[in-house]
Amino acid sequence: MLKIKNRVINQKNPLFICEIGINHNGSFKNAKKLIDLAKKAGVECVKHQAHDVKYEMIEEAKKTIPGNSNKSIYEIIKKKSLPFSFENKLKKYAEKKGLIYLSTPFSREAADYLNKIGVHAFKIGSGECNNYPLIEYICKFKKPIILSTGMNNLKNIKKSVSIIKKHKIPLALLQCTSIYPTPIDKVNLSALNIYKKNFKNIEVGYSDHTAGTASIYTSLFYGVSIIEKHFTDSYNRIGPDIICSIDYNDLKSFMEFLKVTKINRKNKKKKIYKEELVTAKFAYASVVSIKKILKGQKLSKNNIWVKRPGNGDFLAEKYEKLLGKVATKDIKKGVFIEKNHIK
Repeated sequence: MLKIKNRVINQKNPLFICEIGINHNGSFKNAKKLIDLAKKAGVECVKHQAHDVKYEMIEEAKKTIPGNSNKSIYEIIKKKSLPFSFENKLKKYAEKKGLIYLSTPFSREAADYLNKIGVHAFKIGSGECNNYPLIEYICKFKKPIILSTGMNNLKNIKKSVSIIKKHKIPLALLQCTSIYPTPIDKVNLSALNIYKKNFKNIEVGYSDHTAGTASIYTSLFYGVSIIEKHFTDSYNRIGPDIICSIDYNDLKSFMEFLKVTKINRKNKKKKIYKEELVTAKFAYASVVSIKKILKGQKLSKNNIWVKRPGNGDFLAEKYEKLLGKVATKDIKKGVFIEKNHIK
């Protein structure tokens, strides 16, 4: 069972992870604003990214340009990340609002700090899916792991899963495509079925990098337990992840949809609600006479039929059983067939 803090996560009760990431642009004030908006939209969980370039990169990273930016990854992270000390402040701020706080470590030092401040689980990004030394290191904390799988094939993923299972760590695998933004034809939600087939008793989910929201809605039909997407206060904000983010209005709409999905997944059988009965009185049909029926005549398809309203003695479902019954008295045309009309 995958459980983060007191929240059980499964297909019946999927968790949406609101990825703040670096969309705050290095501003603690903006980060708090994003947490406020996420809470207002109905989110349960927010996620940050624990970066420090001196621990996770070497100087060569200053020459490496991501596909979704014209600046080096070193420069982006240096400028847009917050120091580790702000992780605890954000965690306390989010938890004070009743939110689950997660963060992704990109180094051993980040993992150490997150464990120190008491995060309840670790989210490991796609770039670290085949970083077996770091995964092994994080496993020592014995906390649930959510692992994204972008840029990795099944062989790599199996290796990561084997490490985590060796340590008996609760795990969720997220299908992810690390293209920013991800074209719809490369989302590959069918990979979720591959994960379910190959990894028994592991929850699966989806981490979205598309420019819209269609894929996160569609993922629910694949039985995901977790959905993750970047979040911004405005699509007009500047930043490498903004193009694959969701804003407040779209997030609020999705959270309402997710709420409806959760409620309806709990229903196990088709039933009639007592509140429907007032509607049934006019919407149902009852058995009625369509001709005058004399005492001693048999009820037949020629003299009875079904018409509204549905508050007669015999509903339409009893029609066939009334055929052949004998009238005990004269019955006028256009009235309910009553119990005392027949024998």
